[in-house]
Amino acid sequence: MVKEQVIPILRTDDADTAVAWYRRLGFRKESEHRFGPGMPAFVTIARGEVHLFLSEHTGDARPDTLIYLRVRDVDGLARELGVKVEDAPWAREIEIRDPDGNRLRVGTPRFSA
Repeated sequence: MVKEQVIPILRTDDADTAVAWYRRLGFRKESEHRFGPGMPAFVTIARGEVHLFLSEHTGDARPDTLIYLRVRDVDGLARELGVKVEDAPWAREIEIRDPDGNRLRVGTPRFSA
């Protein structure tokens, strides 16, 4: 049975660089597809049940996209990345940018979802 889910597609100029960057956030590469040698890559990465698509295809996604990622321990991730955690009424959060300028707001909720 197919699990229903929403998977954001993020634009990247260099899939290998993006995969290495997302590895720091706990993502692992699942697959890569190219229509032929030298063609743009389309990569699937995952962190547990969370999936992202990274695409070198110019028409697949817009630069400067914002996605929200909920994690169990934003404080630990912030320490590892060397960024400051901000307190919002709904979560403790950080905001970071990937190598292509896509924005990720990462937070640990203050309530059980």
